[in-house]
Amino acid sequence: MASQISKHLHTGQLGENHAAAFLLGQGYTILRQNYRYKRAEVDIIAQKDELLVFVEVKTRASNRYGYPEEAVNYRKEAMLLGAAEEFILQQEWQHEVRFDIISVTLTSPPEIHHIEDAFY
Repeated sequence: MASQISKHLHTGQLGENHAAAFLLGQGYTILRQNYRYKRAEVDIIAQKDELLVFVEVKTRASNRYGYPEEAVNYRKEAMLLGAAEEFILQQEWQHEVRFDIISVTLTSPPEIHHIEDAFY
């Protein structure tokens, strides 16, 4: 069981690293990774010009059991929105905000799918 958990965490970290590199390549600045507020966590908070983007990263080793983005449910969205609201208040952010999902499948090379405005 412990090895399954550590493998899951390793897979998630690999996916987050690929997602961050992807965003940097698209001209975003990474402000925070793994931002926590209460029980919620935002995988990546990025900025591009006057747009603040909260990114949920979902990673799978393959698409055998569905696409990674299918794992983002209503409960996860609600937790992400709560954490984002706190970050916005802390930073006194006054500009646009967007919520994205980056789906990473760890094939060779990795498949990265960026879903902008995934939810509100």
